[in-house]
Amino acid sequence: MIERYTLPEMGRIWSESHKYELWCQVEALVLEANAAAGVVPADSVDPVRAAPPPTPEAVAAIEAVTNHDVIAFLTAWADNTTPREAAAYVHFGMTSSDLLDTALAVQLTEASDLLISRATALTAALREHALAHRDTLRVGRTHGIHAEPDVWGHRVADFAFAMNRCVARLRRARAAVAVGKLSGPVGTYSSIDPAIEAAVMTGLGLRPADVATQVVLRDGIAEWVGALAIVATVCDAIALEVRHGQRTEVRELAEAFTSGQKGSSAMPHKKNPVRSERICGLARVVRAQIVPVLEGIPLWHERDISHSSTERVALPDAAIATDYLLDQTLGLITGLVVDRARMLANLESTGGLIYSSAVLLELVESGMSREDAYALVQEAAMATWSTGQPFRRTLAEQAAGRGLTLEESRLDAVCRPERYVARLGGVFERLERMSPGADPSGGLA
Repeated sequence: MIERYTLPEMGRIWSESHKYELWCQVEALVLEANAAAGVVPADSVDPVRAAPPPTPEAVAAIEAVTNHDVIAFLTAWADNTTPREAAAYVHFGMTSSDLLDTALAVQLTEASDLLISRATALTAALREHALAHRDTLRVGRTHGIHAEPDVWGHRVADFAFAMNRCVARLRRARAAVAVGKLSGPVGTYSSIDPAIEAAVMTGLGLRPADVATQVVLRDGIAEWVGALAIVATVCDAIALEVRHGQRTEVRELAEAFTSGQKGSSAMPHKKNPVRSERICGLARVVRAQIVPVLEGIPLWHERDISHSSTERVALPDAAIATDYLLDQTLGLITGLVVDRARMLANLESTGGLIYSSAVLLELVESGMSREDAYALVQEAAMATWSTGQPFRRTLAEQAAGRGLTLEESRLDAVCRPERYVARLGGVFERLERMSPGADPSGGLA
């Protein structure tokens, strides 16, 4: 991922220098476990522990010759070890993927922890915003067309619950990738004891794979990328709502526009939803990683490296972009401008057409057949669309043409926006009870 969209904490997790720090950590724990088991000399541990991780530049210089990253790392690290002979016992009994997959699992858990923290903060912000706007009337839209009255907090509550479910998915995905292996060239433990694997995984906060070949099967990593893609897409949905709400014809919502900000190089009047558009665009980058990572599950026999090159790009890009999206979406929500007056004006802009469903039900309850009631209300609605006259007027005219007189007091009672949202209390009660970041299933599988 380019620097423009990389936040420092997540960027460090996926840096080359941190990767080599983790490789050193894994190798040192294996060495210690082997020494404790009497497999290698005990005096080899301290010199290796004291050796600083090799620099990315040092490893790259050696890899230019060896064309093998793990051998290049081991050589560069051995060059930092005094006495150098102690390094002979590093990587004892291991194959490259023992190191690669186990260290990658640590990276994935570190990235997961950061994403869980950000997603929890976003959930809390969405919850707070929704509760603050539980009474902010607006028109609900289906197919982009005015439908029925609603409140803005209802729409945001949907996003809050969705992001809270995303936190739960991230936790499950973290568990799926917190798996390492130290079982040798084809996973048969031919050159390393399973007890060594168990001890090292405990030290790293991982669990040993139930079974592995030379690599851990990639279904867990695919699940992890899928969870990130859902997080990114919920951010996308939030941002899309703001983009629609900021359109000139709507003007119900607006991103924060800071002092000194410019909207267009040519048109000084412009205040564009640039943050929201950035979120929607980058969500595509995260979703795009799903298929390449899924295709890392089928490999030739016990292992090939067709997954490796893909993961070097897909996993950092997915994590870094999702981290940035969560940060951007949090800023979007905390700075969001909600125009209540404009929402009310838009609600009333169709001359009462948004009450057609309530009128239909009222006519049915008064004894009219649904077919006749629907025909009457639809004809009145179409007349309002074409003439711009208030819906109540065209309704009365259509009714009069059928020899009917509608009871105005009953229409007054049903043609109120508050009537439509009177039963939303349960939604907001559930939202008040929701603890951001908590498992929405209550721990049930």
